[in-house]
Amino acid sequence: MEELAPAGEVLVGCQDHRAVLVQAVDQLEQVVPSLPGHRQIAQLIDDQYPARIPGTLEAVQAMRRVIQSFRDSDLPVIHVIRLYLPDGSNVDLCRRAAVERGARIAIPESDGAELVASLKPNSDTRLNAQLLLSGGVQEIGRNEFVFFKPRWGAFYQTGLENFLRGRGINTLVFLGCSYPNCPRTSIYEASERDFRIILVTDAISQLYPKGEEEMENIGVTLCSSEGLDQLVRGSICKE
Repeated sequence: MEELAPAGEVLVGCQDHRAVLVQAVDQLEQVVPSLPGHRQIAQLIDDQYPARIPGTLEAVQAMRRVIQSFRDSDLPVIHVIRLYLPDGSNVDLCRRAAVERGARIAIPESDGAELVASLKPNSDTRLNAQLLLSGGVQEIGRNEFVFFKPRWGAFYQTGLENFLRGRGINTLVFLGCSYPNCPRTSIYEASERDFRIILVTDAISQLYPKGEEEMENIGVTLCSSEGLDQLVRGSICKE
């Protein structure tokens, strides 16, 4: 039976209160001088192997651009993933019956539960399902981590908030798939916890105009992958 994966997201954070977020690409020149470049940004990604969700494969290229700029700048990257036990015991109610009937969705140690291959820090990177399901944090590269989340939101019954607070991070950058489910839920959770938020519009699948409007209404900054890449690399070069 074919193995599928649920949608996911990536989170990036910034840990200095002076940080100024990108309001639009045409404001980039104003923003860059104000963004401190002292390893103060972290990134959150929901990027398990993409299910057949329209727009996800197209978003991967933009996701790669943003993730690589953070890696090159030695800034934190955080992948947030789902893992469903084959008996359905930890599965959302809306999907539980399907898994109980044999659907293979994000089964631990399966290819369908892995990160998107082109977004891994190394080609041989594999998820440690036992560690993640026990609540542990898997480090898969320099300043790059994986969290397991039991439901849509990255903060629900996870140690993510303490992880971020412990590093002084107060700004999060989101990318991944697919916007109506995991990223949107995590963004609202982050907003409730008073994190500042950037949404990389071309690195999120299934994002629609009303969704962009809703995000702006709660103070989320919209930015393109190109704009954010220029901001991060430009700020680091100014150190």
